[in-house]
Amino acid sequence: MTTASGTSRPAFILCHLIAGFVLLVGGVCAQAQTEDHSVPFTVGPTEDYDPDVVRVAPVEIDGHQLFLVRGMSSLPARERADEVEQRILKIAQTDAIRDLHVAVKENEFGTAILANGQIMTVVTHADSAMEGMERTLVAAVQAEAIERAILNYRQSRTSTGLMDSAMVALGWTAGFLVVTLLFVRFRKRLAARAGAQARTWFDPVEKATQSAVKGQAVAQLVQYLANLALWIIYLVLLYYFLSIILLSFAETRATAAILIAYVSEPILTVLSGLWTIIPKIVTLVLIFIVTRFVLRGLKVFFENIAAGNLTSGEFQPHWVKPTFLIARVVVIVVAIALSYPFIPGSDTTAFQGLTILAGIMVSLGSNSVISNVMAGLFVLYRRSANVGDRIKVGDVVGDVIEVRIMETLIKSIKNEMISIPNSQLLSSQVVNYSHKIDGRGLIVHTTIGIRYEEPPEKIIAMLIQAAHATQGLKKSPEPFVLWNALGEFSIQYEINAFTNRGSSLQVILSDLHRNIVEVFNANGTQIMTPRYDTDPETPKIPDETWQGSLVSKPE
Repeated sequence: MTTASGTSRPAFILCHLIAGFVLLVGGVCAQAQTEDHSVPFTVGPTEDYDPDVVRVAPVEIDGHQLFLVRGMSSLPARERADEVEQRILKIAQTDAIRDLHVAVKENEFGTAILANGQIMTVVTHADSAMEGMERTLVAAVQAEAIERAILNYRQSRTSTGLMDSAMVALGWTAGFLVVTLLFVRFRKRLAARAGAQARTWFDPVEKATQSAVKGQAVAQLVQYLANLALWIIYLVLLYYFLSIILLSFAETRATAAILIAYVSEPILTVLSGLWTIIPKIVTLVLIFIVTRFVLRGLKVFFENIAAGNLTSGEFQPHWVKPTFLIARVVVIVVAIALSYPFIPGSDTTAFQGLTILAGIMVSLGSNSVISNVMAGLFVLYRRSANVGDRIKVGDVVGDVIEVRIMETLIKSIKNEMISIPNSQLLSSQVVNYSHKIDGRGLIVHTTIGIRYEEPPEKIIAMLIQAAHATQGLKKSPEPFVLWNALGEFSIQYEINAFTNRGSSLQVILSDLHRNIVEVFNANGTQIMTPRYDTDPETPKIPDETWQGSLVSKPE
């Protein structure tokens, strides 16, 4: 059978053929599936029948179940069923007697069923109680089943029956060859199409998560899983195909029924389990839909706050992103808590044990993670440092690039990307060079030592002159000089000047040092920092100017 769309899309034909093959195999499996060889059987209450202890077994010929027989303490159900099967097969395999005559006759044990004068089985009062029908009616039904089984057994082993079985096997083989051809031809295309579709779906996710979720990686994973699923379907179909070929011939039908039951029973168990959990799945889908709409509503709400369309008292603009993140996590956690009872298998001991184990592992291994997350919330809301600020944390000096929930990224003055855990940022002293306190700016300062013989007024004037010559330092407020210490051999002068360029602090300080050296050298004053041993015969001042050319490296 073909469809209008199927003629132009061969992959669609493959899906339909596989689905039809599975449905057809499922029907055969349902017919070939038999009951356990020894199972409890429940009937209506009688005075001489206990449903808790009775055992029954099926009588099977060529893989087809005829009826059930009841066991007893002296003759278990399986042994009785085997004896009945041997008697039926003995009559069916007798070529000398082509005619078949099945009769029902009463005796001292119950109602006997005879085939060509030989007893096949005896229907007792306990058997009729098990079936819930009159003994004569049970015997008549079993006699008809025995007669039909013998005739079918003989017919299937004739030349005509063998030819019919061979034709059926050839038909299944031709159908499976078509499935194999389509599988070989379109397997890679179907897997690639699944991967391409996944890439289309996850490209927006990759952009939204700033490449935290890689669309290409997800697409490759989906393509691999699709390829694996196709191989599993094909191998299952191959298993069923071989079983059905054996099922086509009477001699191998019993073996085929066993092989089919090995795979069919787990599949039917899974399908029946899926049918029972459909209401739970529907509930989970509804929770997912509601959660998705709530998250979208939160996103729209916080986007309006960030745009200024909504105002809320002292709510700061930089709180929008972390507050939305917290609200989103809370909504997702509530959704998971509501969904937990409806997860298939959540009420089982194994699932609960795994949940407890996962909780213990998370609690033991996430102490540092939780502390960083909590510290990150404090950092986000306290805002001791904003993106773009020049800060100092410990020995690290640099510009804040991004403040995350668990870490803060800083680009150092050496152009290094440094990740600082938020717990360290919260517990350490943070110096912010970019925040303005009183409008005058940040004070840049440095200290030099000058001997007592030099006039202090001259030293102060030279330091202020060097500060005025430094770009980035403000002339108003006026730079000032502090006497930091009176050493054994020198006075420690500290020059202080204001700047609004905290992000360029290192460059400004370097220029200030260069200008101090130039001013002091020009005025013949020797700088004694950092150490003084004795007065030299001549001041430590360059006596010549560099002409701007270097001596070449000798050959």
